[in-house]
Amino acid sequence: MANNDEFCKGYFELKPQEASYFDFIRIFYSGELDKRNFFDVSAGVETIRGFRRRWLIFISVVTQRILFWFRKPIDSLGFVVEMLQNYPSFNGGFLQLLLNILQGKAVRPEKSSEKFRSLIGNLDVRVDLDKTIKIGDIRYSPHVSIMAAKLSYENEALNRTVVQHNWQMHFLGLHNFWNAYEEQYSTQATMFQDLSEDPNLVVVAFRGTGPFYANAWITDIDLSWYDLEGMGKIHAGFMKALGLQKPIGWPKDIINQEGQEQNNNTKQFAYYKIREDLKKILSKNEKAKFIVTGHSLGGALAILFASVLILHEEEWLLDKLEGVYTFGQPRVGDEQFGNFMMEKLKKFDVKYFRYVYCNDMVPRLPYDDKTLFFKHFGSCLYYNSLYKGKVLEEEPNKNYFSLLWVFPKVLNAAFELIRSFILPWIKGSDYKQSWSEIMFRMVGLVIPGLSAHGPVDYVNLTRLGSVLHLPQSQGLKHA
Repeated sequence: MANNDEFCKGYFELKPQEASYFDFIRIFYSGELDKRNFFDVSAGVETIRGFRRRWLIFISVVTQRILFWFRKPIDSLGFVVEMLQNYPSFNGGFLQLLLNILQGKAVRPEKSSEKFRSLIGNLDVRVDLDKTIKIGDIRYSPHVSIMAAKLSYENEALNRTVVQHNWQMHFLGLHNFWNAYEEQYSTQATMFQDLSEDPNLVVVAFRGTGPFYANAWITDIDLSWYDLEGMGKIHAGFMKALGLQKPIGWPKDIINQEGQEQNNNTKQFAYYKIREDLKKILSKNEKAKFIVTGHSLGGALAILFASVLILHEEEWLLDKLEGVYTFGQPRVGDEQFGNFMMEKLKKFDVKYFRYVYCNDMVPRLPYDDKTLFFKHFGSCLYYNSLYKGKVLEEEPNKNYFSLLWVFPKVLNAAFELIRSFILPWIKGSDYKQSWSEIMFRMVGLVIPGLSAHGPVDYVNLTRLGSVLHLPQSQGLKHA
């Protein structure tokens, strides 16, 4: 795709929808993959060599193709599961639901209602902040961040209700943003402001990967990247979700065909709209700060948002960026990108907290080895299944797929399932887990690390976990 050269010095792009059945086989032997429609690389990119690298490309292409084929059935299954989860709450509980069904009076859940919860919301039904964590407590920002990241999966009505009535904060909006490459609204973020203290705090939370949203999973497992001058190689799918402009990349401002800057009547892109809103809100209080957060894919978008602010030299906003808090975040770039970000985060005194819970599989993707370049940067705030934390350079078993770790991961998943029934007796009813979460824990026995990616444990580690500090060598202020 020659027009990529307009904004990057190199690129590697997979387009599985354009691959034929024979292309899947060609991956293993062809020396001219760059001539196939599904495989697009810029001049000078290293030739694909070695069985291991070809195997990983094969897995990525085939998995994306399967998800693309079955995205509608997967979406339909997700809709059915979500509706079944919500029927009891809309009908006064399980027993009343059975009675309503017998009487032909069952109330159908309305997805736009403040009572409706997403699949993620049904895994962890808690919406109230922990009242023991006060403003000024080192745990406050991480706790508000994960609760906001969890809330970003929900509809606007529920977001508004929780922010205004449960948290007593000012709701700024829930936005659906356009992806120019997918040509659909694929990115969601919620914004609110804590006005209880001065200086006040604005929170931006990006939605992560929905369990049955195939397009988001396709983005997560895609190995495509763009090499930006001075920054390094960055995951293409994450940049597209954040608002990468086709085909010009990251212009400082978006100009439409009439030569005017983007306005509220056009399709909104996440980075540009959020940046605009932050400037308006923060200009009203010169002491105000903001944080950016997200779970899963949302965490990748959160740190990329900060990176584009740096790219555009938005020093005024960066000075007001109190921190970036990510939970279960996948890798987003190469070592050069990591070095670039650490230097700039240190320069602008921005904290970057990357939380990883136990065997969560998503932070261990995409692969980080001699075959692929994806790497985390900064310190990892790692917590085990007892919520005991420590600061590491990298989470244990950094690439997940290791035969040596299979038995320990299954054993740990069994412990997490048992803990689901024990924790409420020890810590109180606020830690009683939903039946949806318990069933999800059972899935974790088969795919250990999948259930560890849910929001429950990330919320718990901000409440029950040991308090960790970033090392001084990272050059960032402590919270």
